[in-house]
Amino acid sequence: MKANTEQQTVVKSLDEIDRDIFAPAGTPLEGAAIPAVLAAGAPKHPNGLRRTNLDGDWELAMEGTEGERLGAAWSDAIPAAVPGSVHTALLRAGVIPDPYEAQNDQIAKAYSFKTWWLRTSFDWAGTAVGASLTFGGVCDSCAVWLNGKLLGGHKGMFGGPDFEVGDLLQREGNVLVVRLDPAPFMERTTEMNDFFNGMNVGWLNTAVFNNVYGWHYIDLPALGIWRSVTVEQTPDVKVEPPFIGTLDAQEGLMRLNVRLNGGSRPLEGELAVTIAPDNFEGETHYFTSPVEQAAGSAELRFEFNIPDPQVWWPNGLGAHPLYRLTVAFTASGGRGTADVTDSVFGIRTIEMRPTADGAREDWYNWTFVVNGKPMFVKGTNWCTLDALMRFERERYDRFLTLAEASHIQLLRAWGSGMPETDDFYELADRKGLMVIQEWPTAWDSDRVQPYDILEETAVRNTLRLRNHPSLVMWGGGNESADPTGPVIDMFGRLAWELDGTRPFHRGEAWGGSRHNYEVYWGKKPLERNLSLAWPFIGEFGLPSMPNLETVLRYLPGSERDVWPAPETGTLIHRTPVFNLKSCMDRLLFYSSAFTDNGSIAAFVLGTQLAQTTGVRHTLELARSRWPASTGIAFYKLNDNNPAASWATVDWHGVPKMAYYFIRDAYEPLHAAVLLDTFSPGSSGLSAPVYLFDDAGALMDAAWEVTVRAYNKQLAEIARTVYKESRSTEAVRRIGTFELSGEQTDTCPLLLVTELRTSGAPLKRSFSWLNFEQDNGCLFRLPSARLEWRTRDDRVEIANAGDVPAVAVQIEIEAGADDFHPAEQYLWLDSGETKSVWIGDAAVVGVTAWNMR
Repeated sequence: MKANTEQQTVVKSLDEIDRDIFAPAGTPLEGAAIPAVLAAGAPKHPNGLRRTNLDGDWELAMEGTEGERLGAAWSDAIPAAVPGSVHTALLRAGVIPDPYEAQNDQIAKAYSFKTWWLRTSFDWAGTAVGASLTFGGVCDSCAVWLNGKLLGGHKGMFGGPDFEVGDLLQREGNVLVVRLDPAPFMERTTEMNDFFNGMNVGWLNTAVFNNVYGWHYIDLPALGIWRSVTVEQTPDVKVEPPFIGTLDAQEGLMRLNVRLNGGSRPLEGELAVTIAPDNFEGETHYFTSPVEQAAGSAELRFEFNIPDPQVWWPNGLGAHPLYRLTVAFTASGGRGTADVTDSVFGIRTIEMRPTADGAREDWYNWTFVVNGKPMFVKGTNWCTLDALMRFERERYDRFLTLAEASHIQLLRAWGSGMPETDDFYELADRKGLMVIQEWPTAWDSDRVQPYDILEETAVRNTLRLRNHPSLVMWGGGNESADPTGPVIDMFGRLAWELDGTRPFHRGEAWGGSRHNYEVYWGKKPLERNLSLAWPFIGEFGLPSMPNLETVLRYLPGSERDVWPAPETGTLIHRTPVFNLKSCMDRLLFYSSAFTDNGSIAAFVLGTQLAQTTGVRHTLELARSRWPASTGIAFYKLNDNNPAASWATVDWHGVPKMAYYFIRDAYEPLHAAVLLDTFSPGSSGLSAPVYLFDDAGALMDAAWEVTVRAYNKQLAEIARTVYKESRSTEAVRRIGTFELSGEQTDTCPLLLVTELRTSGAPLKRSFSWLNFEQDNGCLFRLPSARLEWRTRDDRVEIANAGDVPAVAVQIEIEAGADDFHPAEQYLWLDSGETKSVWIGDAAVVGVTAWNMR
């Protein structure tokens, strides 16, 4: 028998190739570890360090010399909140009109290019020496004085500066002064593509969120002390931010890395580690470990099992339990100042496996595997919350709650935004929302941005964020054509050396992912999105106007009844890139498939229908291709200010039409008819029908899917039923829905898909075809007759007419931005009654597309 001497070729993925290129020195959780056994209960931790928080109202003044501003009185000062922004303070003081109304952003912009001074005073009850002054974040360039002494300067928005200030502190009357330099300004250079012609690309000289520099709906560069400022006692031995990671989720097997820094002091004492439930009921556990080392610093690595581990799962796949980790070091004999630090973590593993086609050297591994379970990831892109840096926790909660309610599992915090805040990540943890965190680079900007500023950004924020279970991937940045330079390699190396438990991707789109804007920028028909297919789609979408109520908020009264919109008016000004790229024409082009654009209201409705139609079916197509397709993230969830944009929820927190239909498309248990055309005309229809079951809800349940078709008289012209006693597949093709050419020859053609489990109706959705062949046909359907009444926290809607009610909407009182109904855009059959939760909102009416 002849021996087989051929060697099998091992194909590496891009992940493996990149790690060889990055050549990290190691990862925090690799190597030998000290076994530890957790005991029930908790040790008594020391009180920790004395800290003074300097947040609150500071003084703010414009321009002036160093000599003037370090003097006694600022006669021209106004109050400014810290954390906050210069523009927010000016708005609060009445110096500028609201930049989010009319075209006032152009008035406010001038103040971005002034020098600003901020001042506060405080007392210090700590020791005379051994204290640090820490700025969580200053946007963007600053200099700092304490009690008349220049401490130094700093550039880069995402953390710092830090200063040792113990020898300067007084018990009373410390004066802290910060100079904010003007926002950077630079005309577009050859390093940027032609899209940026005429725009300020000053952000290339630093690290900021760049979506307020003119290309993304607003041209209002931010300035301000946007995160907290603290003075803190310096410990004798510093506990650096600890890092905890999961080796085996089901067994609760964990590794903990703790770095101690004692300067020139020997390390002699005890380390105490406590692990307690944070958002669920359970037992607290701890262990202690003696530390005795002559050197001034030490890196300790422990391995242990958490009893009865509660595993963190993404939204829709399980619960999101969190634990609180407390680490304290106390020197022997209680000498010196003890240091205590805590953070929240989850028991969760994340790994990436090849796609169904196998590993490729030019592709990353794109199959997300959470706690050993491969999953299709339902995602969106996340925009910076507010151009004026009003990053209140309540606003984060509003938008992330909307994401959670729409079954989103992944948020891509893209490189034109920022390393997100603690509030963002804490809420994402609690809602099961996974996050791809990109560093603030875009369009090959890493080749010109300062290396040292980006390195500091990556180090600070990796240490700050790495314990969050919601964080599942690091990214080098947004839409760089060739993310291979020294900065991206540095990002990749740090992702391993400071973490190593999550994948790092050089950029998005890159290595097997794709962004596609042939619809809109390419002005291709909406139908093009019905064939988008790729292993991972990181961006696609379509812009629309905000809801009419929001549009009327920012239009001046003199423009609200003017149509067509004046070329120099607010409505056109608040389109993407201020209409410099013919965006009004593009919006009108897509809107005209649905309405005659005869009024502002018709235009708003048409753009929202275009966005809905162009996005929802693409999501269902991607789900149907699992495991060849592993995830999709539409662009995008939210906005940084009120404007026409790709967002599905406007800046005020009000969902657009697309939000509700995307919520349907992302339902964990969902049935869908996959379309390959919006205009079958008289050609007939043969469309596959799919059943999606993310969490295995139908494992032991009987189910039934019914697909119905309706013509322009709202008469049912076809019905097909698919049913079975159980299903074990996450994605399953259950049949084909067929219509003849005679049946499809109607404008519009409406399809209704209903899923029942164990005989009970569970979910219904509908879609529309042939709308372009008869403009406005969706609103000339036979009239329905709706009756409604509120009862407690619900509204009951009855269709008392002879035909179905199409797209039934609940109208609530104006300005109720913190509310959205449990359901919107309903299909109600003749004689059907539906009860919908409304909470304490005031309902002012119920309407439908075919209600006169």
